[in-house]
Amino acid sequence: MLAEIKGLNEECGIFGIWGHTDAAQITYYGLHSLQHRGQEGTGIVITDGTELKGKKGEGLVTEVFTAEVMQELSGKSAIGHVRYATAGGGGYENVQPLLFHSQSGSLALAHNGNLVNADGLRHQLEAQGSIFQTSSDTEVLAHLIKRSGFPLLKDRVKNALSMLKGAYAFLIMTETEMMVALDPHGLRPLSLGKLGDAYVVASETCAFDIIGAEFVRDVLPGELLIIDNAGLRSEMYSFNSNTAICTMEYIYFSRPDSNIHGINVHTARKNLGKRLALEVPVEGDVVTGVPDSSISVAIGYAEASGIPYEMGLIKNRYVGRTFIQPSQSLREQGVKMKLSPVRGVVEGKRVIMVDDSIVRGTTSRRIVSMLKEAGATEVHVVISSPPIKNPCFYGIDTSTKDELIAGNHSVEEIRRMIGADTLTFLSVEGMLEAIGRQDNGETRGQCLACFTGKYPTEIYPGALQSAEKC
Repeated sequence: MLAEIKGLNEECGIFGIWGHTDAAQITYYGLHSLQHRGQEGTGIVITDGTELKGKKGEGLVTEVFTAEVMQELSGKSAIGHVRYATAGGGGYENVQPLLFHSQSGSLALAHNGNLVNADGLRHQLEAQGSIFQTSSDTEVLAHLIKRSGFPLLKDRVKNALSMLKGAYAFLIMTETEMMVALDPHGLRPLSLGKLGDAYVVASETCAFDIIGAEFVRDVLPGELLIIDNAGLRSEMYSFNSNTAICTMEYIYFSRPDSNIHGINVHTARKNLGKRLALEVPVEGDVVTGVPDSSISVAIGYAEASGIPYEMGLIKNRYVGRTFIQPSQSLREQGVKMKLSPVRGVVEGKRVIMVDDSIVRGTTSRRIVSMLKEAGATEVHVVISSPPIKNPCFYGIDTSTKDELIAGNHSVEEIRRMIGADTLTFLSVEGMLEAIGRQDNGETRGQCLACFTGKYPTEIYPGALQSAEKC
């Protein structure tokens, strides 16, 4: 569904390249391909081997990085970031990469995820004299690195990472090297590739496709990659065996042309649709998906059910960002601005509306209403995930149970609230099997916390406030 109006948003996307003459331009294209992961702000930091230089701003990649700005960014290595800001976390100062200068050298940080113990670490660091410039949890890592007593930067970074809890994919760059780190649970996706002799790193493999890079492998949970002019080295700073990739990456966040742990996202979503058709045999005349993430699911549902897929909802791609309003009171108007029903497709039909999830219910209610206003005789809503009943503390902006409709109401109550004729969610088991993350009944490292309430990490006091500020 539409991230801007649905209320379910990924924190950000990161991209880095080491050893390319057009590093800034390549990073620009990489960030553009990751724009769906964050639209609030973006930044690029480059190194020419002697100093770090950065540009950042609030807005889209194409808005911040004009031709004039790009001419100022020259260097053979760069890291970049696209950001979605949750409540209290907006503002220019929080746009990444964060860039720090000191007498011993400069350091740039880009982060995807959320640290559940950030508040506690921040209080400790402030008590020791640290002064924070942002409200972002990302800055905690910079202070931990600076305060570490190890002589080598890699050891200072490993020591600092060992203190962090939660979800994080980090890019760390100095004048002479780039480091890549993934949290011990692998909650966020992160991949390594090559473009000629240059190494590239990105949140999603779709970024490799746009720049013509070759996928090498996924970054391992608990791994630290060190890339410099001598090449690439890998070290493990943690050997946690409890891998837990975020399930919503497959269901909603990632682009359909990306691969996560060897599984193509479009294929996974089609399989979710096919599984839905088996678990939810609804009688209908047409199947339609809510753009964009649910289109693949709807196609799979139609193929398995034999009910024709039709484009019953059209996404307006020309609505400017001015109309994207974060307040709850304007969400329903946002749906109208973003989606339109196709009367010629749905009028007089029993419509099976396929979507990936229901968060607050506001958007689903409005879409069902629009379809019926356009003449649909029945609207049957089928969801390609289980009910989202629990908040996420790892970088998704569902930070309280109160704002989750399934956390407070039964399926039948939700059905009545959104005005659907029927409402069915996919089972946890069916979801895992369809995605391909289950072998012989055993789950292969999947975070299901938002569905089951079982979190892969301890949730520290203050995690809620931290989730609202990253």
